[in-house]
Amino acid sequence: MRVVIVGGGVVGCAVALRLSKAGAQCTVVERSVPGAEASSAAAGILGPQAEAEGPGPFLSLCLRSRLLYPRFVEEVEALSGLHVGFRPSGVLHVAFTEASRERLRARVQTQRAEGLSAELLGREAVLGLEPALNPAVLGAAHFPDDGSVDNRLLMRALSMAAARAGVHFRSGHVRGLLEVNGRAAGVDVDGEHLPADAVVVAAGAWTGLVPGSGLSPRQVRPARGQMVMLRSRVPRLQRVVFSDRGYLVPRADGHLLAGSTLEFQGFDKEVTAAGLQAILALLLELAPSLGELPVVESWAGLRPYTEDRLPVLGRGPLPGSFLASGHFRNGILLAPVTAELLAQAVLGQPPSLPLEPFGWDRPAIT
Repeated sequence: MRVVIVGGGVVGCAVALRLSKAGAQCTVVERSVPGAEASSAAAGILGPQAEAEGPGPFLSLCLRSRLLYPRFVEEVEALSGLHVGFRPSGVLHVAFTEASRERLRARVQTQRAEGLSAELLGREAVLGLEPALNPAVLGAAHFPDDGSVDNRLLMRALSMAAARAGVHFRSGHVRGLLEVNGRAAGVDVDGEHLPADAVVVAAGAWTGLVPGSGLSPRQVRPARGQMVMLRSRVPRLQRVVFSDRGYLVPRADGHLLAGSTLEFQGFDKEVTAAGLQAILALLLELAPSLGELPVVESWAGLRPYTEDRLPVLGRGPLPGSFLASGHFRNGILLAPVTAELLAQAVLGQPPSLPLEPFGWDRPAIT
């Protein structure tokens, strides 16, 4: 079976790897280098519990992907020979106001009722875990099963793993899907026809710009997120730390990511003074002592946004076409489960989770 995947980010490469391991002949078409867009601009947070708004299909999807992550990392590292900085070290969501602490208390209670590991910590316990945090913290929700991965290392290793599993990578601009007898039959790459038995569109924020994808630019649109990276000789934090305003993500080598903004400015990826100000204010609120660290990099990425903030997964409107987009903030987290579900859909196997909540024709985005 020949499959073309449009988009070489973390989702496209993960889908290609899974299908290739299942025996399909996969070609990934990417206009730039694999992972050049949102996958490399992300923070790499693996935090379904820290970011969950409540029980439901999305939390189930995220928890399934977190469950798959250790094996996914093992597979990618074994194939590529590279480490990806996987750190299941837990996540803290801190509170600086009583209202915030009460919201965290309710979240912890809800998640514990669902059988998930979560606890509400007081100030002393929080500072015992992370002494660099602001002593003004009132408490935090601790999610010990959440964590992070170095998304740039992951992307490099994943693209190499896919290539070693037999995936072919091709540079070019996809002008649209090819249709023969009412079915997807490949893609047009810069005027050349690339035939396939199935096409998976995993083009992130650009999905709606791929003619024939079945999604419009209104259904999946770019959401700009700005980020800042700082550096210290030794890590100042051990865990991802959230507040109501943003997050800090430590790396094992001492680098620290701070983010992020949420802006709708089309495909503009500029880093702005206002964006930097907001992120640095967040940093100083969470951990004032980090103000002495040098800023070594700043950037912006475009995340694929849907109105209900749920991804679009499964069959597309054209038979033989499939969609894997709209992951918004959770593309890195959801890569393993997306690969699993899309491989099942392409190969005609029963899905491991219901796909109806993530269909392209659901009322929330049509």
